[in-house]
Amino acid sequence: MGEFEVHRVRFFAFLPSGVRCLARGPALALARLDGALELYGPTASGFQEKAIPGHEARATQALSWAAGGRLFGADLGGDVAEYDLQKLRIKYTVDGFGGPIWSLAADPGGTRLAIGCEDGSVKLFQVLPDKIQFERSLDQQKGRILSLSWHVSGTRIVAGSINHLRVYNVDSGRIVQRIRVERRLLSSHRRECVVWGVAFLSDGTVVSADSAGKVQFWDADKGTLLETHPVSSSAVLSLAVSEEEDSLVVGTSEGAVYQFQLLPVKRGSTESRWVRTKPFQHHTHDVRAVAHSRTALISGGLDAQLVIRPLMEKMHGQGYEAVLRKVTFPHRRLVSCARKARLLLFQFPQHLELWRLGATNAAGRDGEVLPVSRDPEHLLQLKSKGPDHICCSCISPCGGWIAYATASRLHLHRLQLENGSVVAIQRVPKLPKLLCPVYQLLYSADSSRLFVASDQGSVHVVQLLEPGGCKHLQTLCSPSGTAEAVQLLAVSADGDWLAATSSDWAINIYSLQQFKHHCTVPAYNCPVTAIAINPATNHLVIAHSDQQLFEFSIPEREYTAWSRGVQQHGLHKDWLERDTPIAHIAFNPRQPTQLLLHDTHMLCILDKSLPLPDDNTPLNNQAFLKQLSVKARRGHAHAFKICKKYQPLLFMDLLDEDCLVVVERPLTDIQAQLPPPVQQKKFGT
Repeated sequence: MGEFEVHRVRFFAFLPSGVRCLARGPALALARLDGALELYGPTASGFQEKAIPGHEARATQALSWAAGGRLFGADLGGDVAEYDLQKLRIKYTVDGFGGPIWSLAADPGGTRLAIGCEDGSVKLFQVLPDKIQFERSLDQQKGRILSLSWHVSGTRIVAGSINHLRVYNVDSGRIVQRIRVERRLLSSHRRECVVWGVAFLSDGTVVSADSAGKVQFWDADKGTLLETHPVSSSAVLSLAVSEEEDSLVVGTSEGAVYQFQLLPVKRGSTESRWVRTKPFQHHTHDVRAVAHSRTALISGGLDAQLVIRPLMEKMHGQGYEAVLRKVTFPHRRLVSCARKARLLLFQFPQHLELWRLGATNAAGRDGEVLPVSRDPEHLLQLKSKGPDHICCSCISPCGGWIAYATASRLHLHRLQLENGSVVAIQRVPKLPKLLCPVYQLLYSADSSRLFVASDQGSVHVVQLLEPGGCKHLQTLCSPSGTAEAVQLLAVSADGDWLAATSSDWAINIYSLQQFKHHCTVPAYNCPVTAIAINPATNHLVIAHSDQQLFEFSIPEREYTAWSRGVQQHGLHKDWLERDTPIAHIAFNPRQPTQLLLHDTHMLCILDKSLPLPDDNTPLNNQAFLKQLSVKARRGHAHAFKICKKYQPLLFMDLLDEDCLVVVERPLTDIQAQLPPPVQQKKFGT
């Protein structure tokens, strides 16, 4: 980049948790192995709109949407839970009374839930307005129920277990068909065949995916085998069918995803057969979950990646939704920076780590790696007590305060620093009870206040007191009275303004001098991914999940002339087709017209004083500009300066006018900590 000295940090040892299950509905719901829940928008944008932190005692095994946009999950602890998608927590749990629950499925009307239990029972629950209620238990059999699927009529259920498929009549509770599933394709006939996935098609066909690597089609009425497709030498772990029932997708333990399509036997024929058409290898480990939307195949695996693979035949030309998207890291802040003290706070599920950045005495040219005169130092580790995972954390700009929150508690600590080292830490013992639950934390620029985002769209303002205490000053409430949690906060450098973004995408701006609502930014029909207030102008910069950028003047309560010009001109097509959202926005204090933006794969300096590029101009043109003279360079320069040297990029911020810190987490480091994948034979080995 040439303009900054860069601290390149690679010692954040964050390890994302693998994907356990997926459920399509009003949004794409994803559960991870650590019990965390994530919600992605109904479009193929791949943006994580909401998240519920994990829990040590919660191992969500299955998810299902029910009527009214209600989401339910079942876990190996034997409980069925409903999630509160506004307050981002579990609303209540109900015991399934069958041991660990392996599978969960809602009927076509979304009014009943079926759960498959360890004791071989299938139990039905009624979905009532404010709870679920046990209805009945179907015929109990030997062997855990690992997969379930309802027929579109709602009168039959197919259950997959070990070596068997069973079809139940829901009204009588009796088994009307038993199908034995054998390994056959493997050399050993004695090993059990585990049916990991089933689907009950409207024409009465049952599709099964099993541990022998087969995808099979069965006649549910006669119990006969219609087709067998060997897919893998190892297990097929997941199965999903499209709404039109003309396509299905399976995931294997080799990291491969396969699509099957129902195609006519020959041109003009009315007879159709299932044909394996497309293989994909986007994962390195088990593909534990798959989903099939109208325009994309979605898969999640043990390698922690969520992959959204668009079906190009369903797309109308190239565009934003026609991009392959891979989501590995959370779309929330895991790193906090104390600029003045040059400290970094790293957030892990159950502890925090405080590090002091290294230093150098050398100087060099653009692109040179400078020797370190003082190594980075691990100063402190704060462990969170209890099974709840940490949902948010923050360190003050001066480095003297650390706050973090779990689902049930807020913790505030006072640090005493000498010569860049922590000499004492004190926990603030009594915090106002109204500060919980907490969804986001932010300190003011002068480290005198802490802003606590709570439920009902409100933000609490807390005054920090010396030597180590706090006092609740005011609660800022949304004028709309929304029940959605606040997701993002931004405070102005002068301490006059606070911007808060809730889960319903509304952005409210409050006056911190008068403690009242100032204005609401005009609504835009896309989630907000990052916000920041320019210290020089008090203009709020907003990034959305569709890659659009807006600038809103807080004093004038309107979009700026630059923002209106951007919308009239349009952003570059390559910018709009990027597959990862903007995660953070900062400002260059030497050049108020320059914005610093970053996503997982790039760092960008956006200079508002330069013209926007058109679609015929290369967006990433730094290599070309370096070949030109200074005079010629000015004629070819445009507003975007993009650097892809640092990736995957989890965090970026300015420490001062000349110094930038970037935090990377190389995927090779993550893969090295995963268990070895299933051995795959490669050509020539």
